[in-house]
Amino acid sequence: MQDELEERIRHRAQELWHAQGQPEGRSEEFWLQAENEVRGEKETYDRLKSDPSITTNS
Repeated sequence: MQDELEERIRHRAQELWHAQGQPEGRSEEFWLQAENEVRGEKETYDRLKSDPSITTNS
């Protein structure tokens, strides 16, 4: 599970890096942004999975 999460973070960090023109020296910035996005998605998914009555249309 942890390997899958890390792979998703790595993939998202690369997407962000490419979108910004592949700047050098900013890998940590892109990693942290990707980590926040991916972990946020996972938390939202876990919350919705545990309580299906929650909706995002509120």
